[in-house]
Amino acid sequence: MSYAGRGIHGAVVETLGARVVAGQVGEGATLDPRSLVTELDVSLTVIRESLKVLASKGLVASRQKRGTYVRARSEWNVLDADVIRWRVDGGEAAVVLRDLAEMRGIVEPAAVRRAAERRTDDDLRALDAALDAMAHAGTDIAAAASADAEFHRALLAASGNEMLARLHELMEPALRARDSIVHAYPDAADDPVPSHRAVLEAIRRRDADGATAAMVELLAKAETDLGVAVGDVDAP
Repeated sequence: MSYAGRGIHGAVVETLGARVVAGQVGEGATLDPRSLVTELDVSLTVIRESLKVLASKGLVASRQKRGTYVRARSEWNVLDADVIRWRVDGGEAAVVLRDLAEMRGIVEPAAVRRAAERRTDDDLRALDAALDAMAHAGTDIAAAASADAEFHRALLAASGNEMLARLHELMEPALRARDSIVHAYPDAADDPVPSHRAVLEAIRRRDADGATAAMVELLAKAETDLGVAVGDVDAP
């Protein structure tokens, strides 16, 4: 669950989470609730509840006699939607999106091969609906990102493998962050519909090799589009 835009509680979670992820509060440092009450001008209850949220994300922990402290980075839930967003906003976008690209390159070609072999009519309907939403998103960045996320969710579900399907929950926050960056620069990317349609049509034909090849091409295009958006690659 993302806490952005969730009132005073959400604002405190945002402030403290962003500080921790940005390294403004170092590993092992103690967070004193009463000092935070004074600084942020909120109640002790709000501070305590906010620290519980950060604890659920692996950012902080509490111990008797020590209080609440920042955990080692290796213990953070780096797949949490807010942690990903804080890392992106804090200057780590390149690392986060590189990790996403590598994960997708490992997972999605294998998933589409299984989807071509196992897809059902319901799977095709879900993929068709997501592609249609993508085609009609236009310049609406949120709609485009949502449609893309839904297409890839349906794609993993079509693999018929419950573990692969659940991987989308891990990839979606970073995928949405990536899409928000790319779609914010209209000149950075070509129309995404044809490359996604190529994957879908190969799955529809039960062409496992064709689906795999189309996905590899889609991922290569996605990496190029991102490079153009962040200025690492010249636009074609």
